[in-house]
Amino acid sequence: MADLAPQQGSEEPQTITTREAVHRTHPVLRSARASRWRRQIFAITWVTYAGFYFVRQAFSVAKLGILDDPAVNTLLTKGVLGVIDSVYLAAYAAGQFLWGMWADRFGPRVVVIGGMIGAIVAACLMGLSSAVLVFGGAMVLQGLAQSAGWAPLCKNMGNFFTVKERGRVLGLWSTNYAFGGLAAPPFLGWLAYSVFDSWQAAFFAGAATLAVVLGLFLVLQRDSPRDVGLDDPDLDPNAARSADGTAFGPAEENRPTGLALYRETLRDRMVLTLGICYFLLKPARYAILFWGPVIVAERIPEIDKAGATLVPVAFGVAGVVAPILIGWVSDHVFHSRRAPACVVALGVLTAALALFMPLTATGSVGIMIAVLAVIGISVYAADAMISCVAAVDFGSAKGAGTAAGLVNGCGSVGAILGGLLPGFLSGGVLFTLFAVAALLAGVLMVPHWNRVPRAA
Repeated sequence: MADLAPQQGSEEPQTITTREAVHRTHPVLRSARASRWRRQIFAITWVTYAGFYFVRQAFSVAKLGILDDPAVNTLLTKGVLGVIDSVYLAAYAAGQFLWGMWADRFGPRVVVIGGMIGAIVAACLMGLSSAVLVFGGAMVLQGLAQSAGWAPLCKNMGNFFTVKERGRVLGLWSTNYAFGGLAAPPFLGWLAYSVFDSWQAAFFAGAATLAVVLGLFLVLQRDSPRDVGLDDPDLDPNAARSADGTAFGPAEENRPTGLALYRETLRDRMVLTLGICYFLLKPARYAILFWGPVIVAERIPEIDKAGATLVPVAFGVAGVVAPILIGWVSDHVFHSRRAPACVVALGVLTAALALFMPLTATGSVGIMIAVLAVIGISVYAADAMISCVAAVDFGSAKGAGTAAGLVNGCGSVGAILGGLLPGFLSGGVLFTLFAVAALLAGVLMVPHWNRVPRAA
């Protein structure tokens, strides 16, 4: 029998706890622990990104009150609000290119925490002052802070889930931003106009909601399976794995430099195609997200402010269902091929956008709800597949955050138009441009119809 005591001149044996020893040697217990952590990471990252929207949507809700407030609407005109939206989205785009790379180098946790703190501070500043310069500066901070959420959290999820399940899992997970866009406006609108009768209250309510989420994130989130003792030294040291030997995702070691990550990512033609398509897709979603209540009020003049904030809920409800549906379809119907699902969704979106103005000309609330629902399910389906599942799938093993950040950065540049154009263009011109852009995105995806992730 081997002597376990240390010999003279030898190193002391590694000391581990009984719990660690059990988890290393008992596959059933190790698998159960892995499943618990996967569920926990899914839940806390889902709640975190949904929480970002309660600050992001505050400005959209506040616009109705600002445009009706004689104390501020001479300076904060509709055109100025559109410019402020574009300032926010420009900062958001710049941040997307940066934070995904930082998440690959330093881990998602530190980046996301910094983003939530910045978003809370920016919202409070906008609630305290209506000066144009304060609004503009706070929106720059808000844009940089909001962009610290998506790519790092996609990276976080990619570390815990495999390619073969990401269509379903990340499709379900991507309902977070649809839910945020759905739940935040009526909640903030109710507080702002029914409870406090003040548009400033929308900003403070959003900040308070995100502060609660920040506390939960600090307690429950971890960056990778390795951080919770789920890596197995008998398996590939560069991947954390479950008990059945399936890799969760890349371990956080030997991280390449930022420039090297970008060079590697930019060499992938699929990642570049996703970026261009997302640039074309994003304006339509952000126009409705940022200007939905105003668009509804213009098409249905007799509706009140509370009703104008409630009708776009149809857009958000459909958006909750869409990522789940398209994720399942891409995994099971198209066998992990992401392009076919995108093309179908973009085709439906093109038709819905082209028909928006004729269908809503009647002023019917029911028709408006139905059209927004169709637009919501198609735009959110394509959005989730391009920005999350495909971006993580086609990014390199150590550069998933960089790929997601690059794709989302391109989309955010397009989103600037979604925030800016509704302040200056008529509805007919606006929705025609959006329809053409969606059609072009679908055409660009067609050549990649049969392409699958390199790890599939």
